[in-house]
Amino acid sequence: MTRPITAGVDGTDESLAALDWAGREAVRRGLPLRVVHAWRYAESLATADRETQRGWVAEGVAEAVRAVSGRHQGLEVSVDVVEGDPAHALAAAAAQTEMLVLGSRGHGTVLGFLLGSVGQQVIAATTRPVVLVRAGDEPMAEAAGRDVVVGQHGDPEDSAATLRFAFETAAARGATVRAVRAWTLPPVFAYSPGSLKLLDDAGGLEPYERQALTEALRPWRERFPEVPVTEHVELGSAGQVLVSMAGRAQLVVVGRRAHRTAVGGRIGSVAHGVMHHADCPVAVVPHE
Repeated sequence: MTRPITAGVDGTDESLAALDWAGREAVRRGLPLRVVHAWRYAESLATADRETQRGWVAEGVAEAVRAVSGRHQGLEVSVDVVEGDPAHALAAAAAQTEMLVLGSRGHGTVLGFLLGSVGQQVIAATTRPVVLVRAGDEPMAEAAGRDVVVGQHGDPEDSAATLRFAFETAAARGATVRAVRAWTLPPVFAYSPGSLKLLDDAGGLEPYERQALTEALRPWRERFPEVPVTEHVELGSAGQVLVSMAGRAQLVVVGRRAHRTAVGGRIGSVAHGVMHHADCPVAVVPHE
């Protein structure tokens, strides 16, 4: 079954930018576009019954869809206007999609469907990638030679889903992948005879990190030989290093652990920091 790319819209400038981004990405990947809007009946509007309000909502969504369809002739577009909780509606939509695209203001406040805790609920709950797009996102940034920046950490399997998304996106855009591995000095008590031998074999801490990044990238270079790759290893916080590169990127891709805890899903500090402070669209990719 072909999964669509889904955009959540609510009329904000951020969500309309997300819809534009989703439309362009759907065209690149040859996928249909699904547009989802969740709304609640406002009893305070005494002069408008439920059907009237539904009509207002449907017309607003239809106007946005007409605009994106006009920019991409031949794009297959479907629309779902759902009455109910936005977090539940978006989580359900995400489960059936290649990726979910939402609008974001960043810097601590995410708008529209992401008001309050809604966005964090959706991102933490879904097992599909979520892309956050800001108002004012320009298509020219995607064609200006900017890289798709992706954070890599741990062993190769730890970031396989994140690297897959980054390489697939770069291949669809004819872009370069800039793979980033940030590292910090471990406390002395973290060393063990086994870890000391690995470091000694690699020639030290930084060469060890560079070797780890190269090994993680190897299968993806082989699978996507047409995608140029730049490797970047830097001492520092992963979130800060990735945010520092966002101004020169067309997309930043970060991972988050998909398993749930007793208190629900978690986004993780790196993904949380990047999605709030990066100046470009951010893709949050869940992994085991």
